[in-house]
Amino acid sequence: MKLVLFDCDGTLVDSAGLIHEVMSRTFDAFELRRPEAGATRSIIGLTLDIAIARLLGQLHVDDRATAMTTHYKSIFSTVRGERVFQEALFPGIAEMMQVLAARDEVLIGAVTGKSRQGLRHIAATHGFDKLFFVSRTADDCPSKPHPAMVMECCVEAGVDPKDTIVIGDAIYDMQMAKAAGAGALGVAWGYASVPELVEAGADHIARVPADIIEWMEANHA
Repeated sequence: MKLVLFDCDGTLVDSAGLIHEVMSRTFDAFELRRPEAGATRSIIGLTLDIAIARLLGQLHVDDRATAMTTHYKSIFSTVRGERVFQEALFPGIAEMMQVLAARDEVLIGAVTGKSRQGLRHIAATHGFDKLFFVSRTADDCPSKPHPAMVMECCVEAGVDPKDTIVIGDAIYDMQMAKAAGAGALGVAWGYASVPELVEAGADHIARVPADIIEWMEANHA
């Protein structure tokens, strides 16, 4: 049995525009200079309070970062309700997920810096409700790259980390996978560059979603 754990933002759905807009409005509310889009993309995948602290140039979460986190969460649904900021699947993701879901030897899970509510929304919107056998979110575990998300999913699924693959677009996903003793597959369509993913430990880079299936067939039959 193989366990395939997907990151969400930047891997399954394109949420960079939404996250940057909510982050920008949050910084506006606290009379701070809006972060550049590239800076926002660089923190996608981290737990929200840590991500905001990073954008503030801080190593630790303080009272201001905590207050900004609360504000971000309070406006997120409103901004997502604006048509231009809805989180769409990347091209080819739906088809790839259908192929994986049809395989009896594969269990599918999610490991994301989103909240549990956020993951539920994505799953319901795109018909993934019944696909995720296990999942861990920012509400459940320490932020990536801590290996807890992967380790807890492995325990719940009854699958050894060496038989587990983490698929993500961020360096934090690759680092988390390696820390847990799992395989690390980076995706080229997300928010980190291919060289960054390779440096972070990616075993392979998928250029399009169909590459995920081909790589698994070649390396994890």
